[in-house]
Amino acid sequence: MALGSVFELSSRRIPKFVRHAASDFPPDIYLVDADDAGAISRLGERNSTGKIPTILIGESNRGTAWPVLPRPIRWMKLFQAFDVAVLQPSGETQDKPPTTSAVANNAQSASTPMTSAAPVLTKPSASAPIPATEISADWVLVVDDNQTVREFMKSKLAAFNFNVDYAESGEQAIGYTGQKNYACIFLDVVMPGIDGYQVCKLIKSNRSAQKTSVVMLTSKDSPFDKIRGSMSGCDAYLTKPVDEEKLLETISKFLPQK
Repeated sequence: MALGSVFELSSRRIPKFVRHAASDFPPDIYLVDADDAGAISRLGERNSTGKIPTILIGESNRGTAWPVLPRPIRWMKLFQAFDVAVLQPSGETQDKPPTTSAVANNAQSASTPMTSAAPVLTKPSASAPIPATEISADWVLVVDDNQTVREFMKSKLAAFNFNVDYAESGEQAIGYTGQKNYACIFLDVVMPGIDGYQVCKLIKSNRSAQKTSVVMLTSKDSPFDKIRGSMSGCDAYLTKPVDEEKLLETISKFLPQK
């Protein structure tokens, strides 16, 4: 299930990775359960020359030189391993098509919290939303008065080629949603002026925004606050500091794949 979401998200990246379908052509990468002796044996048969990059999932490299990712699988670590696997040792990319196929061999995963500090980026400031001649399902709105949060969200969403607008207040967010339909809105709760709960109610009451998913971003994590979020109509509730793995799960669930 988790690997399926990884491949769905990967479809939005460059290079993108898809599951290898049965064919006369070998995959570009093997993803193998290192704790499964049978999987390791099959890898030896299918990749006897070692020419096809392989990523092992588990506790040991089984005496090979292949990189190992421990469980639980971290989404971003796996993406990074895929990217490294398609690079030459010199750092130059191989002559491969933009779409790369991978075989996932019995690699199970579970998700645990992982936080990430916001990198230094060009500051995403709130301004008039970029006009779109044809409203695309790829548009996302991030509403937060905290610049660090906006930078964090920018870095994570940019990796999957989403178009992003930013707002610093609930009033700005309401104005933006009156001009454009968004696939998803990441909405802070505590902001100057009207709070996120009120903004969510207003967005959900707008017929043109019925298909818009609203994800609350807040440091308030009590059961009462989550109930308030549900009553306002939000589709998901993420607490700050934003857990990177949960954010990726949310992106996979609420944002369109290519």
